Amino acid sequence: MENVYFNPELLRFLLFQVHDLSELFKYDHYHDLDEDSVQILLDSVKSFADQELYPFFRQMDESPARFENGKILVHPQIGKIIRKGAELGLISSQFEYKYGGMQLPVLVHYALLHILDAANNNVSGYLGLTSGAANLITSFGSTKLIETFVPQMLQGNWMGTMALTEPQAGSSLSDITTTAYLQSDQSYKIVGQKIFISGGDHQFAENFVHLTLARISDAPAGTKGISLFVVPSRRMEADGTLVDNDVITAGEINKLGQRGYATTHLIFGEHSDCIGWLVGEPHKGLSYMFKMMNEARMSVGVSAASMATAAYYASLLYAGQRKQGRPIGAGGRKEIEQEPVLINKHADVRRMLLLQKVICEGSLSLVLECARLTDIHRVSGGEAKEEALLLLELLTPVVKTYPSEMGIISISNGLQILGGYGYTADFVLQQYYRDIRITSIYEGTTGIQSIDLLGRKIPWQGGAALALLRKEINSVVDIARQDMILSPYAEKMKDYVRLNDKILDHLSQFAKAGEYEKYLADASIFMEFFSTLIIGWQWLKMAVKARKNENQGHAPAVNFSLEILDGLRFYFKYEMPKMIAGAETLTNTDFITLDKVKPN
Repeated sequence: MENVYFNPELLRFLLFQVHDLSELFKYDHYHDLDEDSVQILLDSVKSFADQELYPFFRQMDESPARFENGKILVHPQIGKIIRKGAELGLISSQFEYKYGGMQLPVLVHYALLHILDAANNNVSGYLGLTSGAANLITSFGSTKLIETFVPQMLQGNWMGTMALTEPQAGSSLSDITTTAYLQSDQSYKIVGQKIFISGGDHQFAENFVHLTLARISDAPAGTKGISLFVVPSRRMEADGTLVDNDVITAGEINKLGQRGYATTHLIFGEHSDCIGWLVGEPHKGLSYMFKMMNEARMSVGVSAASMATAAYYASLLYAGQRKQGRPIGAGGRKEIEQEPVLINKHADVRRMLLLQKVICEGSLSLVLECARLTDIHRVSGGEAKEEALLLLELLTPVVKTYPSEMGIISISNGLQILGGYGYTADFVLQQYYRDIRITSIYEGTTGIQSIDLLGRKIPWQGGAALALLRKEINSVVDIARQDMILSPYAEKMKDYVRLNDKILDHLSQFAKAGEYEKYLADASIFMEFFSTLIIGWQWLKMAVKARKNENQGHAPAVNFSLEILDGLRFYFKYEMPKMIAGAETLTNTDFITLDKVKPN
């Protein structure tokens, strides 16, 4: 039986129609591509995922990464995936030709990530972090650093990581203590520890290139004193040989989920022989790292959306096979004389399935929206370039948070559909439920993303990004209003946009008065409120494109359009009204969470 963990038809629809991939081919940077070449690549990656990723998903959970004799050992299949993934260009896909890359649009890159993460969320991080680390080096590193590290990384011979977190400094990076001591040859000795380093060690790479945040010995305190270094686990001698660089793997973190994905504790310079090289200028490490962090946050979003997608299809399959219960007759009683029915005939099960659908498909559309904006910022100029960046900065906290938080709820509903079986190891839903839980934590917790959204991105440049978003939403609303079926949803969307403006007007009073604690006290509630609006915009945008296809009269397009309209109908009935409850909370001036804790 064919592996069903994502919807190729939906992915094509989102890529080529909703997010207008073909428009990017008009730019010189992407002029070598066309729809056919992209489709061939999508098919190749699906075949790779079908054969090499999906069949090993549960095995990697059952045989997790482990620490033995100073080394992390991972499932043997991971080595094959890294090699084949590198051959397919899954590490180098976004890089320019001059670096040996494929120069693909970011939009295509995230479509490929969706396939990989839906098939097996334990493995794409090995490839993705390596790509992200190499991107940092090409963006800010010297020619020597680029020539030394990037080719090996893009070929999959060396892996890359982000080394930020320390035992005493998680989200508060200003508290890191890893120290860099300048040497006479302009290299640095690195001393310190890092924990929760994803992909930090395993048996299938000869070197690990750690993009490491550290403080130069005479640096100022706080985040302004943080620099970025390339610290390999093995350094290259003048004759080209690799020698140990005094980076010790101290252990593997035993995790709730994503157990096939190694997460390590590293010690740098225990024997005073760990050498690193500065990336860019001193004391600018955090600003450089945030380039990688923003990419990582988008990657978390696509990973969460993809896990939720795979879980949706698992529960959809179960609901179409499991018989339980009987229909309720006209008198309100079960029709005992009838045979049990498939559980997907029950209204409450259908509600849970539709909830899964609107969350995972809306999340995926938002991820691709952000990917398209990244492309526009990369290849365009002038006003278009600036506007793309403004919108992307505004949406990045949302694209990280909504798929993560709502993906957890989505998979929880999928598990519920299976009833008691969902709670057992015999069915895969429990693994998806464990695997997705980390997504609202790493690369910036939901609380941090929410403060970033309300505290920085909403007021950024006098609200310029918000004004652009309003313009984008209104352009979709104006088209939808011309369609008899979509017009009621367009009117509701305008009402919810006005509600968002009203809430921000209310909250801004606290910021203007200098009462920032009150302004940000319910930032997470605002994130829920605002994210709901954003996904509503995506569903209306999808419906506009689907209706256009339907009006062309092709039977497959008609059926697909009806599925999209079902999602729109459900989202506007069950999800959008939650903004009203959120608004009530956000306008309530009882700041109970700011009260001082009373002694017992």
